Amino acid sequence: MQWMFLAGIAVGGYLIGSIPFGLLIGKARGIDIREHGSGNIGATNVLRIVGKPWGIACFVLDFLKGLGAVLLAWSVSGAGGSSIAGIVGAVACILGHNYPVWLKFKGGKGIATSGGVLIGLLPVAALLLIVIWVTVFYTTRYVSIASIAVGVALPVIVFVFVLTGFRADWPLFYFAFAIGILAVWRHRTNIARLRDGTEHRFERRKQG
Repeated sequence: MQWMFLAGIAVGGYLIGSIPFGLLIGKARGIDIREHGSGNIGATNVLRIVGKPWGIACFVLDFLKGLGAVLLAWSVSGAGGSSIAGIVGAVACILGHNYPVWLKFKGGKGIATSGGVLIGLLPVAALLLIVIWVTVFYTTRYVSIASIAVGVALPVIVFVFVLTGFRADWPLFYFAFAIGILAVWRHRTNIARLRDGTEHRFERRKQG
């Protein structure tokens, strides 16, 4: 596959990923989401500041742009071939979400977008990660801890898949390792707040 072709996929993936749905939702509701809460344009901050329906909408849209980038990469390259095209589109999309040029490279943390690209590249691994995220969140009530747990678990799961020959290859492992590290790195401020005891925690609703 030619480098220029992969470069085109990378540019397309980046542009898709850089669509700031969280910011646009906030603007539609009359606020700049960057000036409230954590200042992040991701779904969690949108949920806290704008409301649950809008937070869910932001998550779904960020998820779909990740999935869309992978499907688009494979549609123009031939889905039955190498995983490289899908990986290039996936990485570019996540980087576009995390570092959008339109917002001076200050974007979200990439969890929803990463979920979308994983459904496109490794659907079984993605489903396992959903189980892990939900389990950790409902145990701890911290979105950040659940997201960090997923970032750590992802390369481990894909490594096992590669060793067992289960629908994965080494390029996919390197991809999983890279985005796992990126996910943890993007949560470094959350880690600091967890250490200081100031991280936002979703409390359980009281019955009755």
